[in-house]
Amino acid sequence: MSSSIGSECTDLKQKYDTCFNKWYSEKFLKGDTTPECEDLFKDYKACVMVALKEKQIDTLLADARKESPFPPPSSSSNSEA
Repeated sequence: MSSSIGSECTDLKQKYDTCFNKWYSEKFLKGDTTPECEDLFKDYKACVMVALKEKQIDTLLADARKESPFPPPSSSSNSEA
């Protein structure tokens, strides 16, 4: 497994990756979609957000989103045929 963007987040990333891969292969692919790794994901995401801020990548992302925002979802994907 790869390292995280912040070295202090790598342990959380590995725990989340392990949990997700186990859940995906042992549960999701067999039809059980009950989430099991949400708390680990929230902890990892919070750590990554701090690392992005410390490395000042958060401002680069914000600027990029202003310059090239994601297009809104198409209305056809939400309509029933």
